[in-house]
This record gives sequence, C-alpha cells and structure tokens, in this order.
Amino acid sequence: MKIPPVKGTRDFYPQDMAVRNWIIDGWKQASIRNGFEEYDGPIFEYLKMFQIKSGDEIAEQLFSLTDRGGRELALRPEMTPSLARMVNQRINSLPRPIKWLSVPRLFRAERPQKGRLREFFQWNIDIIGVDDVLADAEVIFCALDYLRGVGLRPNDIVVKISSRKLLAALLKRIGIAEERLDSLYIVLDKKDKLPLETFRQMLSEQVPDVEIADKIQTFMETQAVCDISRVVEPDSEIEQATNELIELFDWLDRMGVGTYCKFDPGIVRGLAYYTGIVYEIYDKASLLRAIGGGGRYDNLLRDFGGPSIPATGFAIGDCVLGILLEEKGLIKPELQKLDYFVVYVEEAYKEAAVKLTMKLRSAGQRADFSYKSTKLSKQLKEASYREAKKCVIIGEEYKSNKLAIKDMATGQQELIELAHFFVDKQNPSETGG
Repeated sequence: MKIPPVKGTRDFYPQDMAVRNWIIDGWKQASIRNGFEEYDGPIFEYLKMFQIKSGDEIAEQLFSLTDRGGRELALRPEMTPSLARMVNQRINSLPRPIKWLSVPRLFRAERPQKGRLREFFQWNIDIIGVDDVLADAEVIFCALDYLRGVGLRPNDIVVKISSRKLLAALLKRIGIAEERLDSLYIVLDKKDKLPLETFRQMLSEQVPDVEIADKIQTFMETQAVCDISRVVEPDSEIEQATNELIELFDWLDRMGVGTYCKFDPGIVRGLAYYTGIVYEIYDKASLLRAIGGGGRYDNLLRDFGGPSIPATGFAIGDCVLGILLEEKGLIKPELQKLDYFVVYVEEAYKEAAVKLTMKLRSAGQRADFSYKSTKLSKQLKEASYREAKKCVIIGEEYKSNKLAIKDMATGQQELIELAHFFVDKQNPSETGG
C-alpha cells in the first residue's frame, strides 16, 4: 500500500531542497548583514503559552497533544511566544538592543490552500529594547533588503503600513469604548479580504451607529497620513501616532526603500498584542496572500511574566514567497555541482578510482564515482548527468602516475602528472583543478 504525504505538507526532493536552501540562506544572509543573531527554540511548547498570546480558541488552530505526564503541549504555530519566553528567562543578562533572527519550521492545523500549508518555514527578525520608530524602519528595511536582493522591485511588491496606536486613538476619539476595540480589530482586519457589502454588514453589526461606522469606513480608505485630520479632529494621541508614521516614512525614504512603501489604514493585523506601527507585504497586483508582516508589540514580554520592554519584528513565510518568486522567474538556486567525477576504463582500476575519489574529498573537493564497472562511455554519460565540472579518467596512463582530465563544458582533455594534480588540491576552498 502506497502511503501519501499528509495533506498540507511537502516532500523536498533534491531540486526542491535546493530552492528551500536558497530561500533560507538568503534570509539568513540578509539578517546577518543587518546585525541580527540567530536563535532557535523547541519545536513544541506548553499549549498555555500560545493561549496567553492568542486566547483559548487558538487550540483549535494548532496541533496539540497531551504527553504521558498529562502535560498539554503544542507544535509551535509561530515563534514570537518562544522568543518572549526565552528573552524573559535571561532578561537581566542579555545586552540590549536584542536583535535576533530565526527560521523555524512551524505547524498550523488549518485547511490547506494556495500559499497556506499546515507545515512551513518562516523568517523572523525582532528588535527588543528600542523605543524608537527607527527600529521599526530598520526591520522593514531588512525585509526589503532580502526581497530587493532576489530581484523584486517596487512594481512587484508593496509594503502597506499603518498604526494600531493611530487606529485605537481614532476609534476612541469617535466614541468606541476601549473594551470593544479588540473585537472591532478582527472585523477591520477583514476589510480587504471580503466583498465590500459583506464587510459593511459585519461593521454595522459591531457599530450600529451609522455616523460612527461611516467615519471608520472613511478612515480605512484614507490614502495619505496627512489626510487623517479630515476624518476627525486630532487629539494628542492621534497626533503622536500620526507623527510616528510621518517619521517612519521619512526614515524609509532616507534608507532608500521608500518607493516600496505606502500608507494603508486597512492594515490592522488582527492579533491583539500589536501596539504601534503595523505592516504587511503584498504582491503589487494583490493576487496572493500577504508575503509577510509584522509590527510593534511593546507589551508582549510583560504578558509573559517579564518586564514591559519595547519590541518590534516581522515574519515572512516561504509558501507565498515561493509562489511569487516562481511566477516572476526569480528562483535561482545555486546547485552544488560535482567538481570531479572519477571514471575508470576497466574493473582493474576501480580501486584506484575509489581511492582517488576519497583523496579528492579529503582535499575539500566535491567528487564522486560510478559504483558499476560499466563501459567508459556510460560512466562519462553518468558524469554528464551529474553535471560534474571535470572528469578524471583512470586508464593505462595511471601506471605511469598520469591522469587524463576532461573538461565537461568544453570537451577538452589533457594528460597531467598525478603528483602535480594533487598539489593544486591542498586548499579545500578551491573547486577546480
């Protein structure tokens, strides 16, 4: 009986693995050059930890289990709770600012669909300990540093930016009670995900007052930060949040990525723990789900039993990103081709071929040989299939300590002394001969 993979998961054959490594290596390189250090945590945590952050209903959205000791655990659906727990454990000894990156494998028990699977990889970067909009700008720059590096331009992607602080201040200013904000955020977060009439109906159920609902609708359609004052007379909280956004866009312009960014008050980020700047990255045509997103979460460490410390961060998953890069023809993994494939003209030279291959590997070269003592033509065909750069041919000349080296790209072949061949192989960083 053939057993298929579990729905919502992926098999990574060598070609797929090359793409996965190419994406993840790019994430890490961008993070490191932007000053972030890598960390990781356990693949499962106490279920309660995710309930603290997202509420008891989160249990239905993740893979949970009870271990033999009766403890309720869950496979991690995200990394931020683990980050908060780890930082709180060593809060007094960690130098600040804390700039960390991680690329965890995550799990969510939800219905698989395009760009959304039950198992995926996610790039996370966070800055903890900086109460300055400059940190938010740096996080956004780091995301764009990677995305620009793989060839995505302003006509391909857009960073839609808003502020939960601004939204909360405006809602309170027009008469929404603070205890109703969290439930309203969930509705507002669906604005661009639902037909307009459906959204209006959901909004009217939350906000029966037509005048207040209209003001909310007008705000959600505002095109520029400077137009906010036209929606409602600003108070000190609205002015502070507005000035933060103005400063953020100013920093992004000075960092050279302003052309990728736009103000969009429709970006809410449904999770309640966001406290300030929030943003999501989309393909410009908005045909896909969000590539990634994030924002400021100044209260999360406190919610996990630690001190109140400012923090900001983002996450990008590999699923939607992979779809977009493939559609744009931008996936260019560096395949680890063989430096040498060692062939032999007859069975008598097989041992010599194996020994030579091992010597090449010990010298840092990527080398292989054929297990079967087939005709030379078939071995050369195998070398071509394996995309080896060069072929080492062991034949009669080997008795005179000589090797035939064939360049597989040009077809040129030369006869060299065995001792001379290995002089150039003493540096493991070399990949030629």
